[in-house]
Amino acid sequence: MDLSRPAIALCMAGTRLEFQGRIDEARQRFAAAWDCATDDYEKCIAAHYVGHLAQTPADALLWHQTALDHARHAEAALVESFMPSLYVNLGHAYEQTGDTAQAKHFYDLAAALGLVHQREQQ
Repeated sequence: MDLSRPAIALCMAGTRLEFQGRIDEARQRFAAAWDCATDDYEKCIAAHYVGHLAQTPADALLWHQTALDHARHAEAALVESFMPSLYVNLGHAYEQTGDTAQAKHFYDLAAALGLVHQREQQ
């Protein structure tokens, strides 16, 4: 990821805060990244991070879907390595909202790109 971009740098700062257990501050950085994102690449990344710490499964799904929508409009080379993670997060969000068919679809997309994820046990 291009850390010279302010939105991306904010996402990385948010991740550091998350690892320190400072979740509310991390959410603030991710929201700030979304607010300052200037193109589809930055919006894809920022939306994904906002979704990562969303407080409800429905919100997580909304943000990860937003990330996917922007990824589809971004330069493919910029988001290519990011897509497996996004697909897993979409799968998890669909699983959490009870849509197992969509969850499987996104887990399968991630697996096709080399990232295999086990669904949660009910």
